[in-house]
Amino acid sequence: MKVFLVPNYYKQEAVESGLMLELWLTRQGYEVAWAADQRSKIQSTPDIDGSDLVITLGGDGTLLRAARILNHREIPILGLSYGHLGFLTAASPEERDILQVVSDALSGELHVSRRATIAADIVSVREDGTKDVVRTFALNDMALTRGPLSDMVEFDITVSGHHIDRLRGDGVVVSTATGSTGYALSAGGPIVSPDYTGMVCVPIAPHTIQARAFLTSPSDVVEIFMSDDRPSVPAIAIDGQFITCDGTVDSVAVRRGPGDVLLLDYGPESFYNSVSRVFYGVRHDR
Repeated sequence: MKVFLVPNYYKQEAVESGLMLELWLTRQGYEVAWAADQRSKIQSTPDIDGSDLVITLGGDGTLLRAARILNHREIPILGLSYGHLGFLTAASPEERDILQVVSDALSGELHVSRRATIAADIVSVREDGTKDVVRTFALNDMALTRGPLSDMVEFDITVSGHHIDRLRGDGVVVSTATGSTGYALSAGGPIVSPDYTGMVCVPIAPHTIQARAFLTSPSDVVEIFMSDDRPSVPAIAIDGQFITCDGTVDSVAVRRGPGDVLLLDYGPESFYNSVSRVFYGVRHDR
């Protein structure tokens, strides 16, 4: 069996734990590979194909990086928290013995949480009038926001061909249920159970009190069309990573992604325990 490690190389504790895990896993007969990083000596990402388990050592950002590396490969991810939040991770060294958690994962004793993804097609128009399409996917969200050269963005939003509204404001977030506790929540959206497979659409600081967040069905397509009446240069981020387009952004189409991300945890109650711990300040170790 093969285990793929994705640590946050900026956190010494995470790297040291990864080295400890590599030694332990090797002694158990597992093949171990490490993700590449500028701070590591690994300059190119090893082949992740054939991996039976991906272990992330860091925070939620590290887990999102692992999801990008997987790129729709449905390989289970075990998140070990060495970050500030750790909402998506299964355990931290303060909560559980790390070797026992990894052992539970390898023996199939952990719960598999299937997390829906979203796929986004970003259409831009070059100066010569030709169009360019950037296709990408996210575990958390797609955020279209006003760029540094714009005081606001104006856009039309439709769902499966049905026009919802023309909005002005700071932008819009289209998220998965997993991403509902990220940017979408900060913009005023709801916390959504990870079992929900539709999308969450949340306007960001709209210039009207009538705009509201809404949920879509799993089969819907959310389209955002930039207004010609008020041209602007928006910024687009996929899971917090800004996308560079070859031209002026014209539209974005967001739909459910073709594959899910498999997160390992200790059961459905893990999500609600995390909600109460992170957002309500309730401790569960009392």
